[in-house]
Amino acid sequence: MMMHLTMMHRKTNLTENKDMTDFHLDFGRFHLALGSRACIMGVLNVTPDSFSDGGRFDTYDKAVAQGIRLAEQGAHILDIGGESTRPFSLPVSAQEEMDRVIPVIQTLSAKINIPISIDTLKSSVAQAALEAGAAIINDISAFEQDPAMADVAARHRVPVVLMHMKGTPETMQVKPDYKDLMQEITDYLAARAAFAVSKGILQEHIILDPGIGFGKTVHHNLVLINRLEKLQALGFPILMGPSRKSFIQNTLEKNSAKNIKKDPEKIETGTLAAVGACLSKGAHIVRVHDVARAVAFTRIFDAIRNA
Repeated sequence: MMMHLTMMHRKTNLTENKDMTDFHLDFGRFHLALGSRACIMGVLNVTPDSFSDGGRFDTYDKAVAQGIRLAEQGAHILDIGGESTRPFSLPVSAQEEMDRVIPVIQTLSAKINIPISIDTLKSSVAQAALEAGAAIINDISAFEQDPAMADVAARHRVPVVLMHMKGTPETMQVKPDYKDLMQEITDYLAARAAFAVSKGILQEHIILDPGIGFGKTVHHNLVLINRLEKLQALGFPILMGPSRKSFIQNTLEKNSAKNIKKDPEKIETGTLAAVGACLSKGAHIVRVHDVARAVAFTRIFDAIRNA
């Protein structure tokens, strides 16, 4: 059953920013204004096997340097993960995940002035990350894999990203099927938000992510973006992560003899098109790998929609 939750937000004047709903996240020393300006979440995968950049930043020195670079390029949030969630990936132990991310978070939290998000499914990793300086929890299972994650978030009073995923990373792309894509995603996220609130997480600290590429076909992903405004009725900020996802590559390769994987420039251009579509349909936060390109794109996009 879909559940409405009341959240602190304001509806701005239509002439101010084309009826975009604004949200304000206040947590610790950080404040994020979401709405009329796109919020950029930069991705830092400290893994050897992520689908897009696995292995590029899998050492402490490389990861720290990239984190600083993304902050300098204009990221508003830095999302750090130590376990790949690409299709058909296998989990790693909590200790291995912590060994990868905790030293990086400890260093970066003292060097950059933007909030760090820990991308994890494990409450023990989230706890250690928050103690090391992280300020947001990004859980792709929306607290289903490890319900204790909600207790950690509530205790630390930090924002959380709750994502829709059909299955697990290992199984999610095995013939995903929906009777009503948008209704099922909306109902699921409403229920998970209600669960989070029941555990003591502040309503104004909840961010929803419908999970592009997580248990969805190419067509599902395209429909999801095109009908994203349906999620706005739930009254929470929306995060979208289209960056370099396979639906972009598959769409570009349709009716083409070229292997787009060998043309990263086209994939980045496709990513920007998806970012623009997500923002025009109501997304507040976009999660990307190429922060510099996304910042330039969204600066023009925002200037136009707010003119």
